[in-house]
Amino acid sequence: MAATATFKDPTGPGADVTLPLTHVPVDLPDHDSRVEHIPTPDPYYVDLGMQYKLARLEEVRRSYFAESPLHLALRGHMGTGKDHDLEQFAAKLRTPYYRIPLTGEVRDITLIGSVKLHGDGKGGTESKWEDGDITRALRGPSLINLSELNAAGAETLFALHGLLDRHQALELPTGEMVRLRSDVRIFGTFNPTDLRDYAGTQTLNKAFADRWIFWEKTFPGSDELQTMLERRHPGLDAEMRDLLAKLAIEINISFTTRDAGTRVETPMSLRAVLDRYPAGLRMFADAEDPMRSAWQEFVLPHIDPYDVDHYETVWSAVVRTGPARRPFSD
Repeated sequence: MAATATFKDPTGPGADVTLPLTHVPVDLPDHDSRVEHIPTPDPYYVDLGMQYKLARLEEVRRSYFAESPLHLALRGHMGTGKDHDLEQFAAKLRTPYYRIPLTGEVRDITLIGSVKLHGDGKGGTESKWEDGDITRALRGPSLINLSELNAAGAETLFALHGLLDRHQALELPTGEMVRLRSDVRIFGTFNPTDLRDYAGTQTLNKAFADRWIFWEKTFPGSDELQTMLERRHPGLDAEMRDLLAKLAIEINISFTTRDAGTRVETPMSLRAVLDRYPAGLRMFADAEDPMRSAWQEFVLPHIDPYDVDHYETVWSAVVRTGPARRPFSD
């Protein structure tokens, strides 16, 4: 019996979803390299519902839409965990994962490939085709994450049109047709296009956008942040954990508001909450106010100067003075 992975609904009464693990054939020319692309499961990862939704979509795809081009893109602000969700979905299914950033510097030849000169062993040279990033990943099996979708140049987007519609193939300059295999899935991630300072982003071309399903990825709520912190830092003082979660919630409410008068331009991302701030608490464990010292050294330096006053107002309202004890019990 084939090995499987089971996905449970963490937010409601949805039925379990069971999917087979990915099989990477041993006779693939790039078998060893492809296996190295299988992500390691993150023991601290908390599924807030996205893993389950991804599994449900995959279940529907396999049962009813095997021939349909259903490609999913996650849209959300920096630090909401979009790429991490996709990486951990691949990890659970034991699928090789290829994250390919579509920055403005990426060109179609970088993604698709090009003809390059190689030594022929006889003192001369010969031309050989060399796969680009996406062509290599498409050889499958794989889960491809085209990150920063709305930072890609027009030539990059147009090069991908045929792959993402019902044609489902990438035509190489050599004439080869690299078809979308049944064991390859294409996803994307991108930041919202609004007044935020996401340098290099743009509104998606309508024809390109029509080739995707869009799901929103929002900042986690208080209970969810508490669960993440407790799992990742089980020795963290309960009161400090609660205050840290409240700080993040209040800052991110101000970040996502439509009111330009109260909106701040920098959120407290999951990187700040789960990694940087706890590192600051450990570094300043013996300080008179560890929370305040961590705030000053690991949070405020990321903030735009004109947002500091608002951050400090939130600090005064939520914490004012942190507990005068060591942050961790270990």
